[in-house]
This record gives sequence, C-alpha cells and structure tokens, in this order.
Amino acid sequence: MKTKINKKNKSTISIVIPIFNEEENLSILIHRLTKVLVEITKNYEIIFVNDGSKDNSLQFLRSLAQEDKRIRIIDLSRNFGHQIAFAAGIQYARGDVIIMMDGDLQDPPEFIPQLLNKWREGYEVVYAIRAKRKEKFFKKIGYKFFYRILRIMSNIDIPIDSGDFGLIDRKIADLINQMPERARFIRGLRSWVGFRQIGLPYSRDARLSGEPKYSFPKLIRLAFDGLLSFSTAPLRIATAIGFIVSIISFITILFYLYLFFTTPRVPGFTTLIIALLFIGGIQLITVGILGEYIGRIYDETKKRPLYIVRETINIS
Repeated sequence: MKTKINKKNKSTISIVIPIFNEEENLSILIHRLTKVLVEITKNYEIIFVNDGSKDNSLQFLRSLAQEDKRIRIIDLSRNFGHQIAFAAGIQYARGDVIIMMDGDLQDPPEFIPQLLNKWREGYEVVYAIRAKRKEKFFKKIGYKFFYRILRIMSNIDIPIDSGDFGLIDRKIADLINQMPERARFIRGLRSWVGFRQIGLPYSRDARLSGEPKYSFPKLIRLAFDGLLSFSTAPLRIATAIGFIVSIISFITILFYLYLFFTTPRVPGFTTLIIALLFIGGIQLITVGILGEYIGRIYDETKKRPLYIVRETINIS
C-alpha cells in the first residue's frame, strides 16, 4: 500500500470545470484553486470547458492560458449543457485522477485535498455529499425529494445528496469515455461502473456571484435524465396504474349494471364525465412516459456526436 500511495503523490491531477457565463467568479476561482493545487503537486492541469458563454468568460480564460500552460480550454461551438460539458472535460483530461467541480465556487477548492486523501487510500471514486447547502428553501426541498425518489426507483445505488463534485480514477474516466449514451448523468454513470467508492460530507457554499445557470426547467430535465437513464420504474408504475384503473372501471361497470336492473332510472352523467376525464388523464400520463423513453431511443439512434469543439487551447 505504501508504494501505491507514493506513486500517486507523483501523479497528475486534472480539474474539469464547465463554464457558462461565469466571468464574475473566474478570478477568485483560479486564485483559490491554484493556491490549493500548488501545495499538493506541480503536476496538474485545469481544464475549463466553455459551454457557449455569452459574456467575457472565454476572453478572460484565454489571457490566463497564455500565462500558464497548465490552464487549458475546450471551447464548445454552442451551449450543449452542463453534463455534456463535463463529458467533454473528462474526454480530454490526461490526469491519473480527475476532479469535477462547478465554476460558481459552490464547490470549495479547499475540499480537494480531502478527496485526494481518500483516493490515495485506494478508492477509485470519491464523491462529495452535500451535508449542508446554502440555497433557497424550495430548491433545497426539491433536491432532497429528487435524490430520495431516485434512490428508491433507480436500478443502481446512487448516493443521496451527492452532486457532480467529486473525484474519479483514471480507469473510471476511461470507462465513462467508452459509454455511448447521449443522456449523460455523470453521478449515475460513476455509480454504475462500481469499484471502490466512498462519500465525504461537505458544506456547499452559496453561489459567489451571478445568477444560477440551472433554471427550474433545466433542473426538471436533469431529474428526468437521471431517472429515465437508470430506471424503468416509471413504465412499471404506469402499468400498475393501468391495472388499478381497469379494476376500478370493472367494479364501476358492475355497480351500474346492478342499478340498471334494480332501479327505474340510472343517474350518472356527472359520474360518466368524471370517469372519462380520469381515465383520459391516466392515458395521457402513460403515453407521456412512453414518449420520454421513445424520444431517448430516437435520440440515441441518430448517433450525433455529444458535442462539437470550436477550438482547444494548451491541449495537444
């Protein structure tokens, strides 16, 4: 074990950070991040994935990359999304260990040494668990419910309250790079590969400045990607609801047949309308769930690339 630890102390560390309109945070992010890294090793690279920023994020990163060749840039041709940007960074990372974090400083760079210590102990995946998070009340409640529903319904064990902030070994990165699916949910993929994994609790800070880039619709989409990519439970639930509705409908039919033969008049216009609307709503929900899965199948069959790179800087 000692030989393994010494070898890893000389290893290259890759930091992958997606950037989308983060010019207000980049200066402090670089300062805090490099301060942490230089105390660990000289063998590191910071890979910024510019995910279609509309502000001056790219220009600021260019100036930094001219001064320090360890700062590397992947400039995507447009905004492909947070998870795809992570996938691009992992694809280009050359380190023996890859650390993924956001660019808004909600993921504190000062926590990186703790992640690396667990890696040196032999863990291939080390994920940060959000023990505390400084965010709006409804957003915190939404995340809380999402992770617990995902845990119940998923086919794999996705740790509760773990985001993208974490560390993966080179072998894990190579495996993720081989996965062809387009609906990327990084925290699910790293759980799926297995190997030795461990979580470390941390306090997630508030965004330093600027507006959150994950709007409510984007968060809902991410939740759908996570749920539908790693679970067929929605289809089973739709089937179960169908059986339940059929049983209720059959009992209702028997009840009204009884009234038809035992009473001179069978009232039920309101009941009929309610029943039709209820069954129609269930059918639309079921068709919507099927449509989500079919849409993902269609998206996969087109085999378009995950992303398009406009240019790279300091990447050979």
